[in-house]
Amino acid sequence: MKQTGTSRTSIGLGQILAVVFALVFPTFFTWLYFVRTDGHPAVQQVVFFVGKTIQFGFPIAWLLLAERGRVRWKGPTRVGLAWGLASGLLIGGATLGLYFGWMRSSEQILTVAAVVRAKVVGIGLTSPAAFIAMSLFYSLLHSLLEEYYWRWFVFGRLRRMMPLGGAIVISSLGFMAHHVILVFHYFSWPWAIVASAAVAIGGALWAWRYERDSSLWGVWISHLLVDAAIFTIGYQMAFAVSGH
Repeated sequence: MKQTGTSRTSIGLGQILAVVFALVFPTFFTWLYFVRTDGHPAVQQVVFFVGKTIQFGFPIAWLLLAERGRVRWKGPTRVGLAWGLASGLLIGGATLGLYFGWMRSSEQILTVAAVVRAKVVGIGLTSPAAFIAMSLFYSLLHSLLEEYYWRWFVFGRLRRMMPLGGAIVISSLGFMAHHVILVFHYFSWPWAIVASAAVAIGGALWAWRYERDSSLWGVWISHLLVDAAIFTIGYQMAFAVSGH
């Protein structure tokens, strides 16, 4: 996916403010719906819908209305698809292997599982079918939207403003920041730090690959496979551990 209509030389204050907003808003929104409205499912669902609409609508709205640019999709490449499949299977497989082979019975994970079950019930996902439906939405669609948001828009705009290394670091830290709120809800130190760092590394890896391909296909496949592994673990915590 590429955008046209703005060159590196035309970067101004508006572009900078747009990127700053895009970096900060997901963290504020995650705190609002995940922490501030916790225990109020109806309000939480409304906040979630409105926040996600703003987040994922903003990049396209900015491009079309502020820059008067246009968007075109770049098709997948064999190398990009192969990389996405291989990296997703490797990272996702390692995550599953680490959990089921070592962490599953640890005291920390048993504590986390209890928190996960409470959270799942709190947002109304009381059946395995409902949890699986949510997992499919996040793994297939939400992962694509996150790649469009963080790699195409945030990283892509930062790349216009600075060298590759700086764009990767800043975009990946922004990608990590809103996940930190989620991670620290479930994990205690030092597990939360390790998990947060893993998110940042994943974001950096996907940004690096996007720089090489200028296409979302490979990074999306990698992202969705990693998400699928994470939700598999979440399902095990929420239902298998509790005996459902």
